[in-house]
Amino acid sequence: MENNITVEVVLSLPEKQYLRQITLYHNATLQDAIFKSNFADEFPEIINMQLFGIFGKRATPNTPLKNGDRVEIYRPLITDPKTARRRRVQQI
Repeated sequence: MENNITVEVVLSLPEKQYLRQITLYHNATLQDAIFKSNFADEFPEIINMQLFGIFGKRATPNTPLKNGDRVEIYRPLITDPKTARRRRVQQI
């Protein structure tokens, strides 16, 4: 039985996207992946917002990970998507 899993941790900022592939023990959580990726040290203001997901679905820091998961760190929305859509339609 394999004792380690490999996951990707991604962070997308307006100016640059970051992707790190890391190896963790088999019962690791999303929080473990965030800390091992070192994004928490580099971008504490984003990490502290606790906006995370796995393959596009919101997840909590205690969510267990599986081999091959893609952990996503989300930025807060600047504009509500519905409001932005209405503005675009009004401009046409």
